Amino acid sequence: MQKSFKEVKPTLYVVSTPIGNLKDITYRAVEILREVDFILAEDTRTSSVLLSHYDIRKPLLSYHEFNKEEQETKIIGLLNEGKSLALISDAGTPGISDPGYEIIKKVIEEGFYAVSIPGASAILSALVVSGLIIQPFTYIGFLPRKANDQKHVLEDYKTRKETLVIYESPMRIEKTLNMLYEVLGDRNIAIARELTKAFETIIRTTLKEASSMEMNPKGEYVMIIEGGTDELKQPLLDVKSHYLELIKAGYPQKEAMKIVASKHNLSKNEVYRIVKIDEVSS
Repeated sequence: MQKSFKEVKPTLYVVSTPIGNLKDITYRAVEILREVDFILAEDTRTSSVLLSHYDIRKPLLSYHEFNKEEQETKIIGLLNEGKSLALISDAGTPGISDPGYEIIKKVIEEGFYAVSIPGASAILSALVVSGLIIQPFTYIGFLPRKANDQKHVLEDYKTRKETLVIYESPMRIEKTLNMLYEVLGDRNIAIARELTKAFETIIRTTLKEASSMEMNPKGEYVMIIEGGTDELKQPLLDVKSHYLELIKAGYPQKEAMKIVASKHNLSKNEVYRIVKIDEVSS
C-alpha cells in the first residue's frame, strides 16, 4: 500500500515550476507545495506570485547563490527535526543554472530523500520546437562573461556533432551571437525568448544571419545550435599533419607551431590546443 505524505521520512522535494505561463505546473507539484513544512525559494518575491496564484501558504526560506552556505546548516537541521521541504527556483527546474544541485547533493549525503517533481524546463521547451536534431544534445548553460573565456569554451565544442543548448541574458545576446559565429562558423540556430509567455518568440535562422541581427533587450534567451559536421574536423587533422611533418623534418616545437599558425591563419595557442586534442583522441 502506498504510504501517505506524512508517513515518509523527511524529504527534500525538487519541484519544477512554470517558466512563464502560470498554468504550466502539475497537480502533483501544487499538492506537494501545499503539504511541505517549508519552501526553499531562489527569490521569495518572485516565488510569492506563483504561490499566491495557487493559494499556497507555507513559510518561505531564501536559498540562492549568495547565502547557500549559511542556509545549508539550517536546511539540514530542519530535515533532522522531521520537517519536509520543497526546493523551487525562480522558473523551471531547480538545479539548472542555479545552486540547487549543491543542497540536493548535501541532502543525499546526509541520508535524506531527494524526490524530483518534474515539470517545465526551458531547455526542453526550446529544443523540441527548434526544428533541429533533438538527440543527442549537450546543455552548456550560460557561457563565461569574458570574451576570451567564451572562446575557449566554445572551441571545445567546435567539432562536436550533438546539438548545443546555451542560455544568455538579453544584455549579452548580440555579443554572444557574434562570438558563436566567429568560433563555430555558420550553422543553423533557433533562438527562443519569452517561452510560454504571451510574446513568445522563436527565430530559426543561421549564425551568420543572427550575428548581424538586432535582438530584443527583454527576456532570457535559449539558443539551440546545430552540431558540427565531419567536414569541420578536417582542418584539425590538416593542422596536426602539418605540425608533425615539420617536427619530423627537425624543426623545434616552437618554430613548427609558428609556421603552422601562419599557414593556417591560427594563433600559436590554437595550434597547441588542436595538436594536444588530437594527441589525446588518437
